[in-house]
Amino acid sequence: MDALADLVAKLTGSARAIVISEKEVDLRPQSPDNRIFLLMIGEGSLAAGGRGGGFGERKVVGVSCFELRSGSWGILFRADEDKLEGYDVPHYVSRLPITMADGTESMGYGVVEPELVAEMSRKSGIPSPA
Repeated sequence: MDALADLVAKLTGSARAIVISEKEVDLRPQSPDNRIFLLMIGEGSLAAGGRGGGFGERKVVGVSCFELRSGSWGILFRADEDKLEGYDVPHYVSRLPITMADGTESMGYGVVEPELVAEMSRKSGIPSPA
């Protein structure tokens, strides 16, 4: 599966994904360069309630980093449960519009915050966005 297909599958699949993006989320190839971290949230007995927005305990079970450079999406980083220390869902996550590769709009949850993307890049051991 190529990087864009993987990103779309994670955003539209049944698992919960929190988007941490450098810029507005636009998956079309002609969009400005962007870096996106996806925090995959666990689906346990506590995940459906107990917190505002229905995110429950907000346990991160996977992290992926995707980057759009010169019209092409790539995967920069991927971590599973054994390497997730220090990756937390920001408490200020809200609804986030996402423009899909075909130009349609979808709604997800996340934040657009370049400083947080830079911090997560450092934690992941990848160079900060240019």
